[in-house]
Amino acid sequence: MSGSGSGERDERALVAAECEGATDLGVDVGVLVANAPTTDPDRLRSFATRAAEDAVDELAAATDVAWRFYLEETTRLADHDRRRPSEFYDLVVVVTDVPLVSSRERFVPGLASPLSRVAVVSTQRLRSAPRGEPRRPLDGEAVRWNAATLLLHLVGHLLGARHGDADGGVMEPFRFDPERRAVPAFDADVERHLHSVASEIPATEARPRGPLGRLAFHARSAARNPGQILQALANSRAPLLPLSLPKLSTAALAPTLVIVFSAESWDVGFHMSDLTAALFAVVSVLAAALYLLFVQNLSFPRKRHRVVTEHTALVNVTVFLVLLLAMVGLFALVWGIMLVIEVAVFPSNLMSNWPSLEDPSVGIVDLVRTGAFISTIGVLSGALAGGLENRRIVSHLALFPDQP
Repeated sequence: MSGSGSGERDERALVAAECEGATDLGVDVGVLVANAPTTDPDRLRSFATRAAEDAVDELAAATDVAWRFYLEETTRLADHDRRRPSEFYDLVVVVTDVPLVSSRERFVPGLASPLSRVAVVSTQRLRSAPRGEPRRPLDGEAVRWNAATLLLHLVGHLLGARHGDADGGVMEPFRFDPERRAVPAFDADVERHLHSVASEIPATEARPRGPLGRLAFHARSAARNPGQILQALANSRAPLLPLSLPKLSTAALAPTLVIVFSAESWDVGFHMSDLTAALFAVVSVLAAALYLLFVQNLSFPRKRHRVVTEHTALVNVTVFLVLLLAMVGLFALVWGIMLVIEVAVFPSNLMSNWPSLEDPSVGIVDLVRTGAFISTIGVLSGALAGGLENRRIVSHLALFPDQP
C-alpha cells in the first residue's frame, strides 16, 4: 500500500475499483492474479475485479480515505501445487486458484500479513462444496459475496484490526456462508480504529546512504513499531523452526555426536571460563543468523533500490530475529542432546584418568559448559553446511499468522 501521491502508477495497470473518501489521503492497492497453468486467467481476473468492487465502498466509508485497486499483469504459475502466502511478496493483494496453506499446514481461504501488508486470497477453498455436491462456480453469488467479505476481512487485518476487536461485523473470524448476499460492515469499534490509523496507511519511505544509513533506518523503524515485530515473532514459533528444517538440524547434530566423545573437546570445555563459553555461544549464534540472512538472500528488496519503505525495514528486522531465535532453538536442541549423552552415556569415571585434568571430579557446571561449547560448534556447522533447504519457510513463519 502506498499513498496516492507516492508516485505514478504503471500505465499498463488498470483501475479495477476505486472509491473516493472524505479526505485527500489515498491508498493504492495492487492486485496480482496468479493462476494455475490450466485455468483461464480472464475468469480469475474478473473474479478479482468483482471482489475489489464489492469491498471498496466499505473500505472508503470506514477509513474516510480514497481507495484504488490496480489490476496488475497476470502471473501464470508453473504447476497446481499448493502455495504458501509468503511466496507472493511484491504486491499487496494476491488472488490465486491454487490451494493455500497456513504455517500449520492447514488449508485456508486466505491469509494476511499486517507486517508486510500482503494479503492472499485463494478461490480453492471458496469453491469447495460439501461431499457429494459439485464445486461452486467461480461466478456464483455465494462465492462472489464470500470472496468480497474475505477480502475486506483481510484488508482489515492489514490495517491492524483483529478478531478480538470485533463485536460482530466483517472482522469476526471468517466462515463461508452459502447464504451470504452482501458484504458485512465494520463494527463501530473497528471503524474507530481504522479512522485512527488512516493517516498512517501510506508507508514511510527513506533513501538511506550506505550500509550504516540502511542499518539506522531499520533500527528506527523497529523502534517505532515494536508491537508489530513482537506479534510476528510470537506467531512464528521461531525456536521450533529447526524441527521443520531437517537438513539444518542434521548438519548441526552430526559433528557434535563425534566431538562429544573426543578428549580434546572435553579438555577445552573444562579449561575455558564460563564467560568465554557464554560469549562464544552468543557470537556464534549471531554469526550463524547473519550468515543465513545474507547467503540465503532473505532481505528485501532483493534488488538494489535507493528507496526503502518502513514496512520493508520491518520485514527485514523480523526475518532476522526469526533466524536468530531459530539458531537459539537449534543451540538448545543440540545442547539438550549433548547433556543427555554426557550424563547418561559418557562414562564419568573415565575422566579421572585424563592427565590434563588437575581435578578429576566432574561437576554439573563442567558438563553444562562443555555441552554448550560442543553445541556452539554444532550451530556453526549447521549454518555453514546445512543452510535452509526451504528459505520460504522463514518468510512464511515470520510474516503470516496461522488463520485468516
